[in-house]
Amino acid sequence: MFRVSSVCVSLVPVLILWGAAEKVQGKAFKLWLQPQNETFLQSGTFPSGFLWGVGTAAFPTEGSWDADGKGESVWDRFTRHADPSSDSYVQWEEDLKSVRYLGVNFYAFSLSWTRLFPDGNPTANPNPAGVQHYRRLIGRLKELRVEPVVTLFHWDLPQVLQERFGGWLNRSMPDVFADYAAFCFRTFGAEVRYWITMHNPFLLAVQGYGTGAHAPGVTGDPADPFIAAHNLIRAHAKAWHVYDKHFRPHQRGKVSITLGSHWVEPLHGQATPTNTDLCQKAMEAVIGWFAEPIYGSGDYPESLKASNRGIIPEFSAQERLWLKGTADFFSLAFGPETLRVGRGLARFGQTVKLDLRSVLVWVQQMYGDPQVLVAESGWFSDASVGVEDTVAIYLMKRFILQVMQAVSVDGVRVFGYTAWSLLDGFEWNHGYSIRRGLFYIDFSKPQRHRLPKTSAHFYRRLVKDNGFPTENTPHIEGRFPCDFQFGVSESVLQVHLHPFSPQFTDPHLYRWNLSGNGALTPVTGVLLHTRPAQCTDFLYIQRHLFLLGVTGSSHYRFALDWTQLAPDGDPASANPETVRFYRCVLSELHRRGIRPVVTLYHPSYRSPSLGLPESLHANGGWRNVSTVEAFVKYAAFCFHQFGATVPTWITVNEPNRLTEAYAEDQQTVARHLLLAHAKTWRIYNDRFRQKQGGSVSLALHADWVEPANPFLDSHRSAQQQFMAFELGRFLDPLIGGGNEGRGSALIGFSDDERAELKGALDFVALNHFTTRLVSPWKNLKPTNPDHCCSLMTDVTWPVSHLGQAIVPWGLRRMLGWVKHRYGDSFSIVITASGVDDQAAHDDQLRQTYIRSYLQEALKARELDAVNLRGFYIWKLQDHHDLQFGLFSSAAHHSRPKASVNLYRDIITRHGFPSTSDPRPLTCRDTNDGTSCELCARIAENKPLLFFSVCVSISASMLCALVIISVMRKRRRKRRRTPINVGPQRLRVQQRFPMMRVAHGTGLLRH
Repeated sequence: MFRVSSVCVSLVPVLILWGAAEKVQGKAFKLWLQPQNETFLQSGTFPSGFLWGVGTAAFPTEGSWDADGKGESVWDRFTRHADPSSDSYVQWEEDLKSVRYLGVNFYAFSLSWTRLFPDGNPTANPNPAGVQHYRRLIGRLKELRVEPVVTLFHWDLPQVLQERFGGWLNRSMPDVFADYAAFCFRTFGAEVRYWITMHNPFLLAVQGYGTGAHAPGVTGDPADPFIAAHNLIRAHAKAWHVYDKHFRPHQRGKVSITLGSHWVEPLHGQATPTNTDLCQKAMEAVIGWFAEPIYGSGDYPESLKASNRGIIPEFSAQERLWLKGTADFFSLAFGPETLRVGRGLARFGQTVKLDLRSVLVWVQQMYGDPQVLVAESGWFSDASVGVEDTVAIYLMKRFILQVMQAVSVDGVRVFGYTAWSLLDGFEWNHGYSIRRGLFYIDFSKPQRHRLPKTSAHFYRRLVKDNGFPTENTPHIEGRFPCDFQFGVSESVLQVHLHPFSPQFTDPHLYRWNLSGNGALTPVTGVLLHTRPAQCTDFLYIQRHLFLLGVTGSSHYRFALDWTQLAPDGDPASANPETVRFYRCVLSELHRRGIRPVVTLYHPSYRSPSLGLPESLHANGGWRNVSTVEAFVKYAAFCFHQFGATVPTWITVNEPNRLTEAYAEDQQTVARHLLLAHAKTWRIYNDRFRQKQGGSVSLALHADWVEPANPFLDSHRSAQQQFMAFELGRFLDPLIGGGNEGRGSALIGFSDDERAELKGALDFVALNHFTTRLVSPWKNLKPTNPDHCCSLMTDVTWPVSHLGQAIVPWGLRRMLGWVKHRYGDSFSIVITASGVDDQAAHDDQLRQTYIRSYLQEALKARELDAVNLRGFYIWKLQDHHDLQFGLFSSAAHHSRPKASVNLYRDIITRHGFPSTSDPRPLTCRDTNDGTSCELCARIAENKPLLFFSVCVSISASMLCALVIISVMRKRRRKRRRTPINVGPQRLRVQQRFPMMRVAHGTGLLRH
């Protein structure tokens, strides 16, 4: 048996090491105090030479528990020799076919101790069948140029050793394990470059010798998990020293231990020193328990020792030095079981998160930036999922993207990734209730065929591409046309009759500070001439449109308030003050050179009546055909009152969302909304278009959807089905030749109604915000039973505070879908697009959104020939909290956010022109916005301006009087003076002319 002698050293180096460890620990604390660099990295490739692999363990997959002389393990006894299994001992060649299909660089698997040594004694003769099996497996892998990564021990301890020694509670187990390791190194080491001594000893110690959930199922003594862990760490170190001394010189391999981890965040995200200290202790209680002795100080973390005094064993000074550094790289497992157990340790409200990136950075900061192999990563699916494991794809994508971010952004030296696992198998204490394999196995059939799941297809493509190469066109340079509509979109523009300037409308004359109190006192008996109220008197309009002018927008979209214009639903009783307010808004927009786009009806989901006049809502709202008639009358009234200054009308905003408010009557509501729009369009076309020359449309919510599982035809069909329902059921009757739609949502129109609907649209108006994933109803609970699809979000996409995913390329794909379905006969305008951002000023998320979504809009125009004519940002100003506004709310002083300058800059340059593009801007004068702002400034400060003009006129008149007076006096003086007067006398008289005049008139007092 190999023995490793300890070396005596002084305690001074140990103390120095502790000081260094404390400095490193301080860096790790910053992970919670200072959040990681935010990144929207969603594509890219890993460094050249990055290793992709897949892994399994012996007990869950091999089966044949007593075949060919194999002995009994603790897991065989614990599960009472449970079969069926994946049968990998027999079908190992089928396993290698699966490995080849994935195209990975390495295959990680574990050796079965009892298959090599049935009685557990590594000094006895090995089982020839077991040795031959693993030699064939390793040899065939080398032929396939797939690197074997071999784990010596994955929890399946020989039952004999458990009975004879008490398993890992016995101090002699490290020596036995060292002998077993030496045999494996000697027998297989010539063809193995990477060795793992044991896999996730944390779970073995806690579950096997604490809770009893794992074999051998020991429970009772609270010290047992710490004793088992102590012996496992010593066993690993002995095996490493054996390899380092006897095998490394000629085999040149590397040895490590795979440690499991979870990740925790502070209570409610509050990174106080107390909370971050608790997070650090939670990490030290799981991965730090084993990592600190091996990669750190050589001893257990101080927090672990402090909280478990009397039950946790101690390492001597010699052992600490002997343990430290006994790993050639850091091998990390990040799987569901460790996170589940870690959740029980996350006390005081901490949150366990699926954040592999943070774990990797924590390891980097704590243990001196080691090379890292992700030796286990993956999640689980329910056993009923089968081969269509859609959710597993996105969890895998999430973990791998987190590794990419750790490598490219944080500089963690990850050199390989292991997808876990190759096959469905016996999942330890969960049995066959969950599945973790990339290949599906039907355990009810004896053949145990390996069927690739969709996650296997995904991983195969990822390995081939070495990551996520971008599928989208990179940034392009170019300009939008001069008549492109850069706008800001708003919901209902509320009527604000106050504050109101009384200038020129108040007939009274006032005295200021008459009694010393600084107040204005009316002068009785004096009345001044007044003038009628003017639009500039509405201070809200001036301030609101001033903000709009700052953005540089050429267009402004807002909605009229139907409930205030016609509270009882009848425009004959319209509120004249409300009418005047909206007229003033339109005239002020015209004066500032901004073109309005007016929405007649913008549903309000905060209002119980959905923005309808109460009488209409009480009568069933859009369920009742009478609402259609009322809407047409209201629209005709608006055309008559405001149409002369409105070039573009939107009848209804997002009718496809409004139908969802009428859960049981969606088809009826959709029918009535379409008829209301068509009748309104016909009235405008027949009665107003010739004189007013405007255009009319309706604005649809138009988010894009991607197939949740791109490897399934059913998901691609669901994508087309959803888009046909979402857009086609409204656009097909209007554009698609009067058809009811090529989708499944048949609304049911009469022939006359089809004729009325056909062509009742001047352009296509779409509101686009995000992209989601769609799958057939059968897989997930339906989001909306009418379209028979379920929606989900890719967990790797960056999201806003309100959960909106930022997916710029979805805009371009949505526009391409509309063009493909309806051709180029109608122009398209994006009438609303935006994202919420919690930043008070530096709204980086919104800036990224505006820049990237406008880039995709430009690509759609220039590369896809989409007839896109405008893009409107949602919206101008926050109402209360920091959300979608370009400006903060009035309560927060209407401060502009950084995105205002970005948007204005894009508008000024009309897109993204090349810096080397010599062509001049040929569009309208870029100073138009500035002059409009000057007008607004003048209007806002009209009283001060009037006072300044009066002062200037008075000062000018006074100066003129002084000049005239001086000139007259000089002329008189010249007439009175004799021509022959001597020079000296003349000088005296000229020196005091004013005194003589004053004396002569008696005004001078001595």
